[in-house]
Formats: sequence, C-alpha cells, structure tokens
Amino acid sequence: MAPNNAIRNIAIIAHVDHGKTTLVDGMLKQSNVFRADQQVADRVLDSNDLERERGITITAKNTAIVHGDTTINLVDTPGHADFGSEVERILNMVDGVLLLVDAVEGPMPQTRFVLRQALKRGLKAIVVVNKVDRPAARPDWVV
Repeated sequence: MAPNNAIRNIAIIAHVDHGKTTLVDGMLKQSNVFRADQQVADRVLDSNDLERERGITITAKNTAIVHGDTTINLVDTPGHADFGSEVERILNMVDGVLLLVDAVEGPMPQTRFVLRQALKRGLKAIVVVNKVDRPAARPDWVV
C-alpha cells in the first residue's frame, strides 16, 4: 500500500473481448508487481476454470497497483450482458471507471449502458482506446 494511504478504486468496463483483462495484465507488469524473471500466465486474474476455458471474465476480480503515493485498486469487470448485475454491483463500490473501447468495433450497446449507469452514479470516466494497432482501427471515430 502507498505510504500516505491514498486509495482510488477504479473499475474497468468494456464489452467482452475488448481487452479488459489484458489491460490489467499489462498494468500489473508495468507496475513491477511481478519480478523481472517471473513467468506470469496471461489473464492472471481469471482464476476460475470456466473463465479460462471460455476466455471471458464471469465474476469481477480485483488487484492493486501503486502509483506514486496512491494505491489504485483495479476491478476487472465482466463484459458480457449476462453478467450486468455484477458490473452494477461493482459500480457502487468504485471512485471512477476506465472505459475501454475497441478501436475497430467501437462502443457496444452494453458498454454504453454501463457507462450511463456509471455517470448516473457521479463516477468519473477515463476513455482508453484499445487495439489501435489493428488494420481496421478507427480511433477517431471511436472517441
């Protein structure tokens, strides 16, 4: 935990397969949570066998990284509409959201719905455009 105990709780919201879990993996690696020589599996937070088999997040998972004097609790939320109640439950516990949008597909209806719910709760949103390296990427259109 950061020395001055500043804590921010941030949910990552996006449609299924838009890269939430991969983003969390990257943030953990970038934050030096793992040793340089440590082998880390992809989708480190997807510990449930069904999640690993299907390649999707079913239940929200949390982890923490430290940035400067702030501990950031990241919550990786499910992206499929079937698990919307899980996402709404998480929105009641966080300070803000990272809205992750695929640069090819753009914001999907479920993502728009979840964003509206977050904004209704007064949560701040940071937009993150993912998959900009794909040939059909349209980051300007997405934003």
